[in-house]
Amino acid sequence: MAGIYLHIPFCRRRCVYCDFYSTTREGDIPRYAEALAQELMLRRNYLEETDKNGNPYLPEIETVYIGGGTPSLLHPEHTERILEVVRRHYPVSRNAEITVEANPDDVTEAWAQALHGMGVNRISLGVQTFDDDKLRFLCRRHTGHQAMEAVEQCRKAGFDNLSLDLIYGLPGQTVGEWEHDVEHAIAAGVEHLSAYALIYEEGTALWTLRESGRIRETDEEVSLRMFDTLINRLEQAGFEHYEISNFARPGYTSRHNSSYWRGIPYLGCGAAAHSFDGESRQWNTADLDTYLERMDCLARTGKATGLWERETLTKEERYNERIITSVRTRDGLDLHRLKEDFGAEAAAYCLRMAAPHLQQGTLRLLPPAQQIPDGILCLSRQGIFVSDGIMSDLLMTDD
Repeated sequence: MAGIYLHIPFCRRRCVYCDFYSTTREGDIPRYAEALAQELMLRRNYLEETDKNGNPYLPEIETVYIGGGTPSLLHPEHTERILEVVRRHYPVSRNAEITVEANPDDVTEAWAQALHGMGVNRISLGVQTFDDDKLRFLCRRHTGHQAMEAVEQCRKAGFDNLSLDLIYGLPGQTVGEWEHDVEHAIAAGVEHLSAYALIYEEGTALWTLRESGRIRETDEEVSLRMFDTLINRLEQAGFEHYEISNFARPGYTSRHNSSYWRGIPYLGCGAAAHSFDGESRQWNTADLDTYLERMDCLARTGKATGLWERETLTKEERYNERIITSVRTRDGLDLHRLKEDFGAEAAAYCLRMAAPHLQQGTLRLLPPAQQIPDGILCLSRQGIFVSDGIMSDLLMTDD
């Protein structure tokens, strides 16, 4: 199995906190959609595997994720063109999860019906907060009311798998205001919710505002209280906390994001998109003009040499990725699989570094079972709040 990620870098305006590659040149969307189609057609062999007889084959595509940027800026005909190319050139599973990210103010019933009609079965809405003043500060285009309306329009179109993104720790935000956001998200009746602490990335407008003293970063203790409130309230509402920042009603975990955490290969197409084949990473240029020129060249010549940056991961790097992607999830780190993939010495090192956290109760070692003979290492409820430090301690370093 494998996944496909398609990056749409267009935004009407940049949010103050965003450091992802994006551009406001919406006039280039038609050309970009065709470039994306060309890349999909010409890179299908990236995901090739070999069967026991040495014959190459493409694994079934279980997830397709159209992210950004703001994919909802694409006219439905462009989205349909891209998905048609995916289905024609890749073995897409009949039960594939196909997600499109959207800004709430772009969502109309007609737009939602069009996407539902072309086989999209999951919408991820970038809400961030339901507080209109804070939405204006973040430079978001929608209001809290429009966010709720977007959910309603998607429901009318037939979508039964919706996700909301929220951000907590906004400047000046109180725990009570955050509780208000969480209650609105629950009231929206969505199946999935992702919630992230606000991060001040260097180079963003948010970073500049903090450095100039015009805003203050939320105190860490307050931020932790917000996170604790989030976990408690969503669990009460029937959500499962299946990854540090992600919650889902039973049966509605994000299959695409889960595949990242499980190390499943994926092809990433579009400007700034990354790909992973299990051993190495490739990534596209984070520049729209260069990307369009390279795809034009690829279409003319069929030569792909030098069009993507590439790095082959060392065994130590792959071990570290396994730690970071596994420990953060409810399923935890399978120590038997770790031993099989990286050797007994690596597994012993992991347990040795985990020992202090096991003693403190921030990590748990689930007992061996028939299919997991060495047990599972996972975060405790207490450990979730200090997960970055725990994962850092388990990593292999050059020291």
